[in-house]
Amino acid sequence: MPLELPALTVLSSILWRQWLLQNHSSSPGVWLTLAKKGTTSPTTLTYQQALEEALCFGFIDGQTRKQDTATYSQRFAPRTAKSTWSKRNVGIIARLEEESRMHESGRKAVDAAKADGRWDAAYAGSKDAELPEDFLSAVASSPAAQVALEGLSRQNRYVIYMRLAALKTTAGREKRIKAFVEMLERGETPVSQRDGGEKKRKLDEEVEVVSEPDGVEKRTTRSGRKVHGRYG
Repeated sequence: MPLELPALTVLSSILWRQWLLQNHSSSPGVWLTLAKKGTTSPTTLTYQQALEEALCFGFIDGQTRKQDTATYSQRFAPRTAKSTWSKRNVGIIARLEEESRMHESGRKAVDAAKADGRWDAAYAGSKDAELPEDFLSAVASSPAAQVALEGLSRQNRYVIYMRLAALKTTAGREKRIKAFVEMLERGETPVSQRDGGEKKRKLDEEVEVVSEPDGVEKRTTRSGRKVHGRYG
């Protein structure tokens, strides 16, 4: 059974950084209380402030939990060895370095990502993501798949982008592209095409990657939704 992380409430970003300085090397993570817009008690700490300080120490955000009308909680934990990087966070790291805010532990996480290729493979946010040429070429060879692709929602296009972007091997990528083309030919989609009804999820979430015995990996979004597939 997964370890239930402790809850943590700090008054400000200064105290969050102080907590990280004291606990980054020993803590498995926390459920951090964050302020909604206009909230000043019990904390003024916003998501962006919390994320920036977390990146300084090699931590990353995860799923969220409802709390009350003024606050919510978000999981922050040390980045895992296989954790993917977003281009957004790569950009934030560059600014944090310029501002001399990075801690040695955060630099260590960056160096590890640069060494194994995860840094260069950082994925784009949903607004900037473009489906890769090898996938588009494969789809173009199938009229049925091409028609289906043209009708996909932005969310479905981003799911395809993310799953392809994280694959490490050429063979794995070719296999996944073939599977996506066949899926489109059947008129199926990775997720529901409906944009309404269900609570809107942020498409460019940071995710936690958990390896499974069969080589398939499981992602849990900040909303707690599990997305299956090999993400590298």
